[in-house]
Amino acid sequence: MNGYQTVPYLPGEALLALYRRRGPVINCGVGRHGYTYLLGATANRFVFAHADAFSWRETFETLAAVDGPTALIVSDGDDHRRRRSVVAPGLRHRQVQDYVQTMVANIDAVIDGWRAGQRLDIYQEFRRAVRRSTAESLFGERLAVHSDFLGEQLQPLLDLTHRLPQIMRLQQRFNSPAWQKAMAARTRLDDVIDAAIADARALPRPDDHMLTMLIDGRAEDGQALSDNEIRDAIISLIAAGYETTSAALAWATHTLMTLPGAWDNAADEVSRVLGTDPPTAADLDKLSYLNGVVHETLRLYSPGVISARRVMRDLRFDSHRIPAGRLLIFSAYVTHRLPELWPEPRQFRPHRWDPDAPGYRKPAPHEFIPFSGGLHRCIGSVMATTEMTVMLARLVGRSRLALPAQGTRRVRAAHFAALAPRAGLPVDVTKSVPAQ
Repeated sequence: MNGYQTVPYLPGEALLALYRRRGPVINCGVGRHGYTYLLGATANRFVFAHADAFSWRETFETLAAVDGPTALIVSDGDDHRRRRSVVAPGLRHRQVQDYVQTMVANIDAVIDGWRAGQRLDIYQEFRRAVRRSTAESLFGERLAVHSDFLGEQLQPLLDLTHRLPQIMRLQQRFNSPAWQKAMAARTRLDDVIDAAIADARALPRPDDHMLTMLIDGRAEDGQALSDNEIRDAIISLIAAGYETTSAALAWATHTLMTLPGAWDNAADEVSRVLGTDPPTAADLDKLSYLNGVVHETLRLYSPGVISARRVMRDLRFDSHRIPAGRLLIFSAYVTHRLPELWPEPRQFRPHRWDPDAPGYRKPAPHEFIPFSGGLHRCIGSVMATTEMTVMLARLVGRSRLALPAQGTRRVRAAHFAALAPRAGLPVDVTKSVPAQ
């Protein structure tokens, strides 16, 4: 597991050290303008149980520039419940199973371009595959044809979110060149998405999938989503998959290459279960080792090292008062490295997720939180885990990759909100076989 121990995780490691030294509650700053860190599984359960005490809009206001002012990540209360009730049905397990064939086709299209002896950045390859797969699966060819354009326009917006919120606010206030570039990109994005919504209203297609659900769906009160809400939902769903799922796939691939026997174990399982055929939805649960790789990747490389909530009313946890106005911070990184929950927590052990393995223990929802939890749990979690499993199955079934000879350099992590390899992940293709 040396491959994992080479990646620096501050502030994750700093928070983990503080937790061991000071316990689950750590206060910084003064009064209503400070920070309260609540760390560990019990703290997570408290946070998820008190969703009504927090404001997502005030917490994640800087993300509105990317996802839009009506996106779920910046929605509170009744607005969040109404919007989520329309979006959620299109991302349930049954619907996501219908997208498996599209996921296979998109990762196959990327692998088809590889040749033995070639060097490529597997992180960028995954970004291209995931972006196209997400757009096509959820919104059909109507948006899939714009996949590369969507990526080009999303990037300057995503670049803004990789900076501290204070820096982003200054860029907005002074209308910096980076801010101007991002806002121009957002306008171009809006134009393309708005046109797709108008076309889908006028001439719906069978492959519009979730686009049709967003247009025709109704909340419990019978209210439909506005075109602005539909547009923000589309952009946020594509952006989330573009950033987090592709990064997680890169980390999983890095582990398969560096952990002794991991690639062979995964490839042998895929060969045994699938032969040379692509996976179907019915096959995915049979890939127990590969599912373990996916879940261990999400445990050790959770997209968010930390997450936050703006406290809107006074709370009390473990005899500590948390006044309204403070920013409450909790951490998947800390939770996923607690030995009382995860034996040998720094070791990458896919078998810990196998119900048939000795000592298996299913983690509680507040113990495994790569997608957060509670009412605001990531709505695309099933989509992400399915896409990872499908694409990794095709990767190990159709290719063999290795780190370049000079690739023993440390792979560093960047971005606390969507943890990714800082300089990409260069790999050498040592084997590539045609799709069956």
